[in-house]
Amino acid sequence: MRFLGVVPLLIICGIALAAVGKSGTPQNSATKQAAQKEDIPKSIAESVGGTLQFAEGNFLGIAEAMPEDKYSFIPTTGKFDDGRSFGEQVKHVACAQFAFFNEFEDKKPPDDCEKGGHDPAKTKAELIKYLKDSFDYSNGVLATLTAKNALDRVEGRYAGPNTKLGISVIAVWHITDHYGQLVEYLRLNGIVPPMTQKYGLKVR
Repeated sequence: MRFLGVVPLLIICGIALAAVGKSGTPQNSATKQAAQKEDIPKSIAESVGGTLQFAEGNFLGIAEAMPEDKYSFIPTTGKFDDGRSFGEQVKHVACAQFAFFNEFEDKKPPDDCEKGGHDPAKTKAELIKYLKDSFDYSNGVLATLTAKNALDRVEGRYAGPNTKLGISVIAVWHITDHYGQLVEYLRLNGIVPPMTQKYGLKVR
């Protein structure tokens, strides 16, 4: 019976909110619509690419925020016996970006991205360059994604078999997966992740 009493109240609230939404001037409404049309992605590549670049920027921010002497850090609280060091995580993500988009282009990917691949990068500066190069490469390849080729088959040991669209989405997911892990690495060393500082978030 109480549910029936709530329904009229919800309807009234809905009408009130609709009225508030329509109370703006026609010019403001038109401006908002124009802005929305301008802001949305104009292609499949842009739809995925915007999220990819956001994830890459957050991950690069973490890589730059960690002091070089902490790149060998592995958490000791919890089960981290086989865990990667901070630097190894960064190298793994860079290698994986090359691998995913090598497969996108039907090229042979690195054999051992689980261990960072064959790139000789070791220092913080070298690893960040490797990371940036991988992001530049992935964005360049992703720009070729179209409605026509989005469902083309992709083969390979890294997330294959798949489609070009599918492996591009996995590339985004993979970065965010490791971003979430390295947030803890930073916090265990008394560092608040840059994105958290930027937006004044309490967690993340």
